[in-house]
Amino acid sequence: MKDLFVDMFGKPFGIVLFQLIDATQYTIYLALIAFLGGGLVALVVTMLRVSPSKHARRAGAAYTWTFQSVPLLMLLFLLGLGAPRLTGMDVNPWVAASCALTLYTSAYLADVWRGAIESIPRGQWEGAAALGLRFVPVLRLVIVPQAVRFALAPTVGFMVQIIKGTSLAYIIGFHDLMTIGKRWANAPVHGTEPFVIFPLMALIYFALCYPLSLYARHLERNLAATRGKATARTA
Repeated sequence: MKDLFVDMFGKPFGIVLFQLIDATQYTIYLALIAFLGGGLVALVVTMLRVSPSKHARRAGAAYTWTFQSVPLLMLLFLLGLGAPRLTGMDVNPWVAASCALTLYTSAYLADVWRGAIESIPRGQWEGAAALGLRFVPVLRLVIVPQAVRFALAPTVGFMVQIIKGTSLAYIIGFHDLMTIGKRWANAPVHGTEPFVIFPLMALIYFALCYPLSLYARHLERNLAATRGKATARTA
């Protein structure tokens, strides 16, 4: 594959393009790990945020506020550079980047999902409770199926922020698109100047993020259309 790029674009541009595209897979892997791991943590935090227990709600809110208030760059520094210095252990960049992005993602997704759940009219909770259902069955059978429609578009849209957030992981030695791009941009090789490399990297990030943005916008339009029809029927 590398030879094909060299034959098509020549040297060094063919080598640069191949390495950037090859490194993009690690950006995608890290984004998927952050999304899946953050989603699982966010489920727990969301349950705490909407729980009948005051202490559970406070714990969930404290988690959300903490990791929304700490910049992602600082989380990467603390887990990728601070923790190894403090504990004397060698922390793999994959582990540090995954943990930092998972914490970052979970705090924001938990807020998105809590908002979606709280957007369901209170009467839905009261009606289900009147039928004798407890908190968890009400949430699972009545509330969540409706809240998913409201949460889907912002969740897909936030995936764009995760992909862009992975670009900061280079500071702890994570091998991804940004790392390879900066390395080539700083190399004393003709044809790999920053004004060549950085627009090319921006184009790759755009190719990753723009389809997700379009899909999120499509979901928002569908939701707005559904709301409009529901309102018309009610009227």
